[in-house]
Order: sequence, then C-alpha cells, then structure tokens
Amino acid sequence: MIAKPRKAIRNEYLKRTQNVAVLGGGSWATALVKIMTENKRKVHWYMRNEQAKNRLEKVGRNPNYLSSVVLQKRRLFISTDINEIVEKADVIVLAIPTAFLDLELKKITSNLADKIIVSAVKGVIPETLQIVGPYLNEHFSVPIENIAVIAGPSHAEEVAMDKLSYLTIACTDTKKAEFIATLLKTSYVRTAVSNDIIGTEYAAMLKNIYAIAAGIAHGLGYGDNFQSVLMSNAIREMKRYIRNVHKLKRNINNSAYLGDLLVTGYSVFSRNRTFGTFIGKGYTVTAAQAEMNMVAEGYYAAKSAKLLGINYRTLTPIIDAVYAVLYEGQSPEKTFLKLSKKLN
Repeated sequence: MIAKPRKAIRNEYLKRTQNVAVLGGGSWATALVKIMTENKRKVHWYMRNEQAKNRLEKVGRNPNYLSSVVLQKRRLFISTDINEIVEKADVIVLAIPTAFLDLELKKITSNLADKIIVSAVKGVIPETLQIVGPYLNEHFSVPIENIAVIAGPSHAEEVAMDKLSYLTIACTDTKKAEFIATLLKTSYVRTAVSNDIIGTEYAAMLKNIYAIAAGIAHGLGYGDNFQSVLMSNAIREMKRYIRNVHKLKRNINNSAYLGDLLVTGYSVFSRNRTFGTFIGKGYTVTAAQAEMNMVAEGYYAAKSAKLLGINYRTLTPIIDAVYAVLYEGQSPEKTFLKLSKKLN
C-alpha cells in the first residue's frame, strides 16, 4: 500500500481541524505559536498572565519570554480564560510545565475526548506520577490515538532565531502524526514521525534529569572528559529505563532520544543544566529556583523517575545521585565522587 503524501494528509485533516490552540505562555509555547502563525495558521492562545496578553495584543511580543520575537497578531486570538480557548479548538497543544499542568487542566469544563491533544511538555505529572499521554487518557478520556507528542532537540531560543531544528511527532495514529508534522514544518524546522509515544515521553522526562546531573558536574568543576562519560552512561541508563517501562523496538540513538539528551545536557540554553550548575556551585534548591525565570522540569522529574524506577526495578545510578542531592540534602561533592566510581 502506497502511503499518502503529507500534503494529502494535511488536506484531509484540514477539513476537520481548522482551529489550533496553544495552552501556556512560556518560551516553548511562544516558539510553537511563532512556527504555526508563520505557517499561516490562526492560533488560539491561552495564557494566565493578563499583562503579557495585553502586551502581545498591542505589539505582538511576549514581554516575559522570547521577547525579541515579533508574532503575527492578526493570526492570534489570546485569552486568559482556558475554557474559551479550548472550546474553539480542534487541536490543542499543551505547553504548560508539568508541575502546573494538572491544576490548569482541571479548570477545563469542555469534553476533550474528541480533540487531538499534542503534548509539548517534557516531564511527569507530580500528582499522579504519569507522563502526559496516559494521564490524559485516564483522567480526561482522551483516546490514545488522539494523543501526540512533540519530541526532539529543539531549544525555543534557537527556534526564535530561525536556527535549524529537528522535531519528532509521535502518535499511535500515523496519519495524525503526519498532520501535526505539517503544522510544525518550516524552512528551519524539519519534522519526522514515530509511533513510540511512551518512549519519547519518557526520554523527554529523563533527559532533563541527566541535564541537571551535567550541570551539577559543571558547577563542581568537572571537565569535558567527565561530562562525555556521564552522557554516554546517561543514554545507556535511559535505554534500560524506557525498555523496562515500555518494550518496543526503537533506536535510542535517534534524535528524539539521544539528540534531545545531548542538547539539553550541553547547551547554554538548557534551563535544567543551568539549574544543576547552581546546585553544583553550592546553591540550595530554593535559591537556585529563585535565580531562574523559568521552570527546571528535571527537578520534579527526578522525584517521579526515582519512584517509578524503584517500581520497575531499574538500575539508575545517575538518577539516584540527582535525587540524593535535590531531595535528601546530600552533598553534591560526595555524591558525585561516588557516582564517578560507578561510571565507565
């Protein structure tokens, strides 16, 4: 059977999915809005911050995140009422940090079961210890085939500068994955599709923890030699973890897994690496969080991954080390010295 070209798939879904919504007002939400409005899509945008909403409507800039980006105002409908946005949408892109996602989604009174929900979130819901897909399925009755995940190495700051980026859209329904890919493909964003929705979600969650580990090591004064060993051990640890959670034939070296890990572990734009660097330099968790204007999702993910790892009996020395520093108050110096002896 010959697969339909993306243009045909796009046209097929356009008839039923005219309205796209983005929930969230941060950097990644802003970058996704930029991409889709440049693709001539009208976007309904939910953001909690009334001041940011007013500024966007007036000058087309988000005053708090990626403020250099000028968005196309005529293609935007912005509201601080989440239900107003959701009711208008056929496709909903979630770009709210997982630490606040449960609270925000519980405000929704509309039925989500007949909508396509796209997770641009990289973490675990703290209240339920679930990644976003199973959470939406269990708590909002969204069919798994209506849930997609945006994965891959793609810092919002580089998207804002039109630097070449790669995204993988994962969904059990390949046609829906292809459709979402057409929404996000631009001259500077290349897209691919996958059916590994569970694996890509867990990879996106785990790489933030490993980036915190890289940051702690950097803050402690470890060099590039150690960092390379840390990252090579991290990808093996990620492979064991995901395999134990969800067995599926996958290439862990693909960009949705290894690529995302590398960019988050090494990039100066990585908020999780930055957070870890503060911790390595001696900041408390509270002080490190206060220094940042963005959420480091790896902090919340470390606790969830630790608990889930115990359930799945997975060997996770790097996750264990990060958890010990962040949640048990263990010395970063002593903890990473012990960790260094376990790596190879």
